[in-house]
Amino acid sequence: MNSSSATRLLSVAVLFGTLGLTSTASYAAGAFDGMSGYWNGGGTVQLSDGSSERIRCRASYAVAGGGRLLQQTLVCASDSARFDITSHVEENGGRITGTWSEATRNVNGQVTGTAQTGRVNAQVAGPGFSASLSVATRGSSQSVTITPQGSDIRNVSVSLKRR
Repeated sequence: MNSSSATRLLSVAVLFGTLGLTSTASYAAGAFDGMSGYWNGGGTVQLSDGSSERIRCRASYAVAGGGRLLQQTLVCASDSARFDITSHVEENGGRITGTWSEATRNVNGQVTGTAQTGRVNAQVAGPGFSASLSVATRGSSQSVTITPQGSDIRNVSVSLKRR
């Protein structure tokens, strides 16, 4: 795997690491209520040159603090790479803040954004990239759209299901 592919897929995996930002309940109950457990699924990474690559992900969510604190462990793999990401996220008054780290490459970054019932809009930043992230949850399904800035990735679309 070349350096460009590794960087590109690391960026995608880090962005997926923020999937735990999904809200399934009202603010009064805690934005992360209903997230505990195991999720998996896949999707497509579309590159600026028009090509695409399939990616598979599995996640584990631990929720605490009345549904306002979330710890996520995420493993994503494509044909060319594998990543292991941990995210810690907190919701307070509809605002989302948190951090992520990728263990195999020893990199980390920040997550900021807002939450509404069943929907999150966030910005993800790390060394050498940033992206907008939109996550919608309905029951045991999650839909994620990611739009990186200044990257050879045009769009990422993933669907996850609770196991």
